[in-house]
Amino acid sequence: MSLPRDEKRQWVPEICYEDYEDAELTNGLPFIQIPNDKEMPNLLFFFGSSHTGEFEPGLDGEPEPIVEMELYQFACMKYLQDGLSTEDYDKVRGVLGLLPIEQARAEGRKRAAQQAAEIQNQHAKNKNKN
Repeated sequence: MSLPRDEKRQWVPEICYEDYEDAELTNGLPFIQIPNDKEMPNLLFFFGSSHTGEFEPGLDGEPEPIVEMELYQFACMKYLQDGLSTEDYDKVRGVLGLLPIEQARAEGRKRAAQQAAEIQNQHAKNKNKN
């Protein structure tokens, strides 16, 4: 039996990291292992903490830094793209400092073509050396 979409997206994921020496798969980015019966959550919640620069006595009487905690929410861009018009999605991207989606895709294609050309040039150089 399959779970409804909202139930598939409402679970508490574990944020994982590869060892830096073995970071080939994720290139050092954190990742979430998604169970077969789940989907990536709609939102991820994280606390951000910062020291205030002030101290207060701890349980042992020693000064302890006062820390402020603020709750942050991170939305899945794929779900936003699926649920919003292109115009509204581009507004969200703009607020986040990202290019409009079509412009970003064009830039990505251009960058991929440049990288492919660099690989071909390097391959040709290596072939000529042999």
